[in-house]
Amino acid sequence: MIKVKKAGPWLWIPTLYFAEGLPYFIVNTIALAVFKDMGLDNGTLGLVTTIISLPWLIKPFWSPFVDIFRSKRWWILSMQVAMAVAVLLVALLLPVTSFTMILILFLVVAFASATHDIAADGFYMLALDPKNQSAFVGVRSTFYRIASVFGQGVLVVLAGVLQRRVGDVSKAWSIVLLVSALILAAITLYHFLIVPVPADDVDNREGKSAARIFREFGESFATFFTKKDVWIAILFMLLYRLPEALSVNMLYPFFKDPVSEGGLGLTTDAYGMVYGTFGVVALLAGGIIGGVYASRVGLKKALWPMALSLALPCAVYLYMALTQPSNLWIVGGCIVFDQFGYGFGFTAYMLYMMQFADGPLKTSHYAICTAFMWLSMKIPGLFSGYLQLSLGYVGFFILVMICCIPAFAGVFFARRRLS
Repeated sequence: MIKVKKAGPWLWIPTLYFAEGLPYFIVNTIALAVFKDMGLDNGTLGLVTTIISLPWLIKPFWSPFVDIFRSKRWWILSMQVAMAVAVLLVALLLPVTSFTMILILFLVVAFASATHDIAADGFYMLALDPKNQSAFVGVRSTFYRIASVFGQGVLVVLAGVLQRRVGDVSKAWSIVLLVSALILAAITLYHFLIVPVPADDVDNREGKSAARIFREFGESFATFFTKKDVWIAILFMLLYRLPEALSVNMLYPFFKDPVSEGGLGLTTDAYGMVYGTFGVVALLAGGIIGGVYASRVGLKKALWPMALSLALPCAVYLYMALTQPSNLWIVGGCIVFDQFGYGFGFTAYMLYMMQFADGPLKTSHYAICTAFMWLSMKIPGLFSGYLQLSLGYVGFFILVMICCIPAFAGVFFARRRLS
């Protein structure tokens, strides 16, 4: 029986999942914006931003150690300290140190954040009984999404305002990162005092060696590849998001680059408002409606409408590359349309992975599915910047639309195997 000491779920679940989301968006959105505003070319930008997000791809390989060594609470608090310190160092050193040092510090944030994800999700299951796990799943999701709006919207808008007022790009981003570090530090201190101590949250090593841990993980990994239709599932997981995977790292450069270079010439705060705020709200709305739709009609019936909804709205970026609209309402409308479609369509991807992972080792198998999910995003991201430089924005977004073809091929084969 689980015994939870100290505070109830409402006092720690919202802040825990806000703290899970904020560092992710610091690494995957703010870091991209920082490097672009500091003058990094699009080719190198696509490569670098893919590299610093790799910890979320490979986190299944060290998740067994988080599960066995020390308590989940210890890992949560330790990683929150590490994230706050690393972000603080980025804030202090950004105006005065080298690109390499900033890149290393963002990598530290990424590794700590990925490890924190493992611990937080495990802790959630230990600290709550099954009834409360179901009751609070919407709460954790909501506060993760609030972190998304804050990280991609509020902080980016703040950076744009500061850039105009202080007249120094690096100093503006330094202040934004300092604010982020202070928020993370405050949450960490709060969690030291509030996060409960479940009786089942203990060190589970029981004399297990690293070799034994890796052997057990290897066995669960091997069984994944014996599942029925595994290669069709892998094909689906790698191709379903291909148009987005190719384009996502180039959206901030597209919005920021001057009109003479094929971009839209938006200010940083305008980007934060239309993409990081209204776009994210549309994304959340699409996800909610997509979940309701899929639950009513079933995944097999929902898969084609959702796949079309996710991929085809990418055409708005080709439209904007061709017309280069200066009206912020037009730009914002395009982004809202695309992000709503993406949120609606992404639900099918998550449901497919859950269905495929189901079985005796569903936790391990789902973790492997998420690794393929990240791989599907990061391999195209390695080359996206160089492709954009070679093709220009119009040619690049034509290529993005062509990528809908293999994405739909993956859907065609996967859907035939669904019951």
